[in-house]
Amino acid sequence: MCLAVPAKIVRIDDTIAEVDMAGTTVRASLVMVPDAKLGDYVLLHTGFAIQVLDEHEALETLELFKEMEMIPETT
Repeated sequence: MCLAVPAKIVRIDDTIAEVDMAGTTVRASLVMVPDAKLGDYVLLHTGFAIQVLDEHEALETLELFKEMEMIPETT
């Protein structure tokens, strides 16, 4: 089973971004989504942003993950 997770781009350096994934910052390749920009939500899979998401859709998905206890609550 594969899982892709919404993450928010918080920094971009060429084709590498730092993304916030439920409070954890990780590096992600933007090679597959060259139009992604700072502040966008992307669908992250194995270190690659594979799709730019609508913010509402991304937040809704993250909320569902929280309800399924896949993402810990943050304060």
